[in-house]
Amino acid sequence: MKNTYEPRPVDTGDVVLSDDILRLAEELARNTHEVWSQGRINDGWRYGEKRDDEQRLHPCLVPYDELSEEEKEYDRHTSLETLKCIVKMGYKISAQGK
Repeated sequence: MKNTYEPRPVDTGDVVLSDDILRLAEELARNTHEVWSQGRINDGWRYGEKRDDEQRLHPCLVPYDELSEEEKEYDRHTSLETLKCIVKMGYKISAQGK
């Protein structure tokens, strides 16, 4: 069976986020890493200098601030694209009380 899946993400190229929302994106990226880490740990994974799926070791099981910029960018991309998609769909994001 041939895989014919073609991803079609929402085009968010025209969405501009405010500085407040960009700060929110960083906090969401941090939380994304925390959620991922908790899931791995719950599944029996632990820190290891090199990834080893058989032994369930992963070098990214560290606090967000200790991740390389490359790893942080993965989480940032996810949070930024999610926020842009929300805006593109017509929703407004604001802090409570603003």
